[in-house]
Amino acid sequence: MPKGTTKRRPVTRAALLEAALAVFAEHGFQAATIEQVCTRAGYTRGAFYSNFGSKEELFLALFDQHSQEILDRLSELADALPAGDFTLAEFAGRIARIDPAERDWYLVSTEFTLLAIRDPQAGWVLARHDARLRAELARGLTAQLERVGLRLTVDAEELARLLIAIREGGLAQSYVEPDVLPPGELERRFLGTILGAVTEAAGPAAS
Repeated sequence: MPKGTTKRRPVTRAALLEAALAVFAEHGFQAATIEQVCTRAGYTRGAFYSNFGSKEELFLALFDQHSQEILDRLSELADALPAGDFTLAEFAGRIARIDPAERDWYLVSTEFTLLAIRDPQAGWVLARHDARLRAELARGLTAQLERVGLRLTVDAEELARLLIAIREGGLAQSYVEPDVLPPGELERRFLGTILGAVTEAAGPAAS
């Protein structure tokens, strides 16, 4: 493969992902076409198929990209809170922040989730991407709590399931009634209490 093609590939892929999110949010995942994504990105179908095998594969790449962005942002927000100033309420407030651009992703991911519920094969694939996200979220949450001398009294990945359910359920209500329930409000109000109920002071390490 020519070196120029190799160097261009990440740029092409990023442009296709950006275009896909916009097109999927505007038209819906199932109604959107690969041609629309290519036109929005300014690339040919050949460029698309050199990066992705299908529209579903494109969505899953978006899923993984979005998951990593969320994990990185949560880590940065939590790390910026000095251990001496750490409280569960402050920690909850920081990780409850919702980027305004999240609405587009919510529309796209919700539609694909409905597809995955109807289609066992799509459900099987999505479940594995979900599992990787939960595992990373569980590890990050455990590390942040350990940093301030706390440990979980429940399974970290089960807690991650609950936190994702609260986030996604809260956003569904917020996007329907934004004036009544601003995005992230449920987490800000209740996440500190939930974390307080499932954590305890870490004892001294065994010698």
